[in-house]
Amino acid sequence: MPAALNVDTLAQFVDRLPAPEIAQHQGYRPSPENQNLSVPFYRVQARAIATKVHRDLPPTKFWSFSSSTPGPTFETRSGEPLLVEWVNALPSEHFLPMDHTVHGAEADKPTVRTVVHLHGAKTRPESDGYPEDWIVPGKSSLYFYPNQQDAAMLWYHDHALGINRLNVYAGLLGAFFVRDGVEEALNLPKGKYELPLILYDRLLTREGQLLYPVSPDPQAAWVPEIFGNAILVNGKLFPYLDVEPRRYRFRVLNASNARFYHLSFVGSSSVLDNASANDAPIHQIGTDQGLLPAPVPLTSLEIAPGERADLVVDFSEHRGEQLVLKNDAVVVMQFRVSAKKTNETSSLPPTLRAVPKIAETRAVQTRLLTLNEYVNKAGNPVMLLLNGSHWNMPVTEKPVLGSTEIWTLINPTSDSHPIHLHLVRFQILDRQPYEPWLFQTKRQLHFLGPPEPPDANEAGWKDTVRAHSKMVTRIIVPFEGFTGRYVWHCHILEHEDNEMMRPYEVIAAV
Repeated sequence: MPAALNVDTLAQFVDRLPAPEIAQHQGYRPSPENQNLSVPFYRVQARAIATKVHRDLPPTKFWSFSSSTPGPTFETRSGEPLLVEWVNALPSEHFLPMDHTVHGAEADKPTVRTVVHLHGAKTRPESDGYPEDWIVPGKSSLYFYPNQQDAAMLWYHDHALGINRLNVYAGLLGAFFVRDGVEEALNLPKGKYELPLILYDRLLTREGQLLYPVSPDPQAAWVPEIFGNAILVNGKLFPYLDVEPRRYRFRVLNASNARFYHLSFVGSSSVLDNASANDAPIHQIGTDQGLLPAPVPLTSLEIAPGERADLVVDFSEHRGEQLVLKNDAVVVMQFRVSAKKTNETSSLPPTLRAVPKIAETRAVQTRLLTLNEYVNKAGNPVMLLLNGSHWNMPVTEKPVLGSTEIWTLINPTSDSHPIHLHLVRFQILDRQPYEPWLFQTKRQLHFLGPPEPPDANEAGWKDTVRAHSKMVTRIIVPFEGFTGRYVWHCHILEHEDNEMMRPYEVIAAV
């Protein structure tokens, strides 16, 4: 295996933080739902690229939907649909190691396959990016996005069965914003004062190329998680951003395969007088599916793969100073605050958007669903399942369109699993510690403490929830939108690829 890069040998803060390009439509086409209505049409190609992640490294080979990675950012509005033709213009062979023992990646399948899922979108099943709906190089898929949902940061990424972890690791991802009038009326920071911070870690070789580790088992290449030596922000390693002493809005996405981030904005020495600077005030104003009821002050942010966080950071008390974004003790990027005064034109309102709590009495069904990990004699994970079921087993979750259910996620493993449901948004009810052995042997839920309500910055609409180790996590889910087959899965991509994903089907009321 090639030698890994020691990132500590690289100079920090020599590359400016880039903003992903904005996707541009190529005209209009009739809406598939109304032939008399024309909607914007986008054509986006997945292709091989080479781009520099750091000034002192040679260009890194990626796959992307643009000339750099992340791919282009979509700017859309609630209630205004659009069409996207996702084109597979990739090479005929994969450049990352393939494991043909993983279900969905068998040797009789093409090694290069893609299908795009818009994470967090309420779409019909034929436009959701079902993992088996992949296409090969030279083919394309036309997807329709109604955008009938509240303002939120969504994101798109590959979802091909059995190789999703490789395709996302290669760079096939990007941001997708839905805007609406409620959000705009709040006078939050906007324009150049609102930026995506798309975080993903990668292992780089000394030559600056992607390194995907493989198992020492000669029969399999799959590894249960991957943690990189380089944390990229919008595709750059140790970038810096020049900011004014005022409020900024940062739309944070954890696009890593497996890494959970624990982020904080930490002061460093002042460039004016060498005095020690305080940490910048952070308020979280939104989560996966849009705005929270009110801003939540934070000193740090935990964010799992697939989750998003909408932050307002105030630099007004840090004129002339430098701050850094840290993940635990690791520096991720730098903020250089101008010494010049600026006029603050944005607001941080005390209330944002109503999020009425869903009463548990609305639920017509409660499902007990286990998160299962299987290990070999050496204690190493070899496969993960949801409710003890493989991907190709019959569908067991069939909620009725328009109904509400409680999904009880029972996690006996030592990992926290970020569980994502396609199509829907939900609310977290609580988490509660329990005795795993008793449930596994006698199917009895014996709780070891009281239920814990979600943190204040989780008390909004979610589409991805952290199901913590040795805990029972309950979510309440209104199944709204469309009938058809969707999926739910762990968003640690190595887990998802090795069967920690199941189809579910929304059925029509009788």
